Formats: sequence, structure tokens, C-alpha cells
Amino acid sequence: MTDTPHHDSAEPERAPEAADAANGATRRSVIATLGGATLGAAALGIPAVRAAAADRNATVRPAAGPAAACVLTPEQTEGPYYLNLETVRKNITEGKAGVPLTLRVTVVDIATCFPLPNTAVDIWHCDALGVYSGYVAGGSTPDTTFLRGVQLTDSAGVAEFTTVYPGWYVGRALHIHVKTHAGGIVSNGTYHGGHVSHTGQLYFPETYNTKVAALAPYRNNTATRTLNARDGIYRNGGSSTLLTITQVGSDLGKGVTGTVVLGVDPAATP
Repeated sequence: MTDTPHHDSAEPERAPEAADAANGATRRSVIATLGGATLGAAALGIPAVRAAAADRNATVRPAAGPAAACVLTPEQTEGPYYLNLETVRKNITEGKAGVPLTLRVTVVDIATCFPLPNTAVDIWHCDALGVYSGYVAGGSTPDTTFLRGVQLTDSAGVAEFTTVYPGWYVGRALHIHVKTHAGGIVSNGTYHGGHVSHTGQLYFPETYNTKVAALAPYRNNTATRTLNARDGIYRNGGSSTLLTITQVGSDLGKGVTGTVVLGVDPAATP
């Protein structure tokens, strides 16, 4: 089987943009992207303050983990490439080449700003050449599962993945899809039951996107790269989930760490 990059004509992911713009911002919640606890709010130039959303009248309390202000933010489209595999695994690379990425997603209850343990974080994204597993030439081929996986958050609300920096395809900025699931259980290596409490996408700073695009195997990607500012889905709230990227060493090819904080209503069923 030969993987081929997706093209704009086969990418229906942009279609839900108008619907998201109309109602997404009022339906969901997220914490402003501040990076991991190890970075510290001071290093990011953001006050260590927790302010509950005004319409919730919630009590402001200190909490462990990253400092953040509870704010409302939009959901984003699931897109056409989701597979309900729910495989619980930390390393999702399956040998795919690319800049190593350690992704840390912290999930927080929007009503309290406290971490949400045992929440399933479900991610999927394309490889360096813009190809999703399970989909070749627009068709579903679930015999491939690379760059997909689920992790449960720990007591600090953190789920960590070992993956690679994603590539791109026509019409979309670099992104990682994410869902959070609440109320389910893990058995036989698979997450079962519960409900989806958030659907969104994670994005990357353009300064790093440009540097990564010059490296192998990304430089072999012939699709025109769309900048965040020109991506209609990103413009509908994507800045709320822009990853904080930390380079592992002086050589970018050795890897980066990406952190983000998601605030969700665990009882929501969007």
C-alpha cells in the first residue's frame, strides 16, 4: 500500500468552519495555552491567577499544576479522518520519521480550574508528508494505525504522548486533532464507554513550523504549507490551543516538547 498526501479537493475538513464559527465559541470551554507546569507562569510572562468565568460565579481557588485563567473557548471540527480505535498507548509513532515530539496535554475542569484525572485524551494527526493512517487516496484502510492513540490523565491532569511533529497538506495549517472522553474504562488496552467532553485541534508556532519544514523528511512534502493565520479553522479560536514548544537541545532534529492546557466541562456532551 502506498501512502499519498491528501489534497484540498479531498479535504472536507474545512466545510464545518461556518457552523463552528456560529456556535462553537459558546458551547465549549478551554484554558488559555500556558505550557506545562515545569515552564512556570513567570517564565511565560503570564500572572499566576485563576479567574473563574464570570457567568459561572465559581469560587476562585488555587490549584496544582499550570497557572491559568478559566475562559471560554470554541470547540473545533473533528474533521474527516477520525477512527474510533481508542487504543491506549503512549508511543504512537510506529516508526514514522520526523522531529520527535513529546506532547503533554493538561486537562482542567472549567468550573474549578482543578486538574481532571482519569480523563481519556485521544489524539490523531498526519505524518511528515501529510498522510493520515487509515486513509489512502480518500478511502478508509484501518489496517494502518500510526500517529493515533489514547492516554489517561494522571493525578495532575496530564496525559503525555511520544509522537513526531506533524506535517501538512493542502488547505490546512499544521495541527493535531484531540478529543477528551469522560466516564469510560480501559480494558484489554482499549478505552471503552463514557462520552466525548471536548473536540478540538492543537496548533504549532510558525517560527517552529518554518524550521521543521526545512528538515528531512518534511522538506520532501510538496504540498503548499498553509500558515496559521490563513487557516479558516485556526482563525475560529485556534490561538487558544497554540502549543508552547520547548526545544530539547541545540539541534532541533533531536526533538521538542509541546504543552497545552485544555479546560473542559466533564459532563458536557457536545
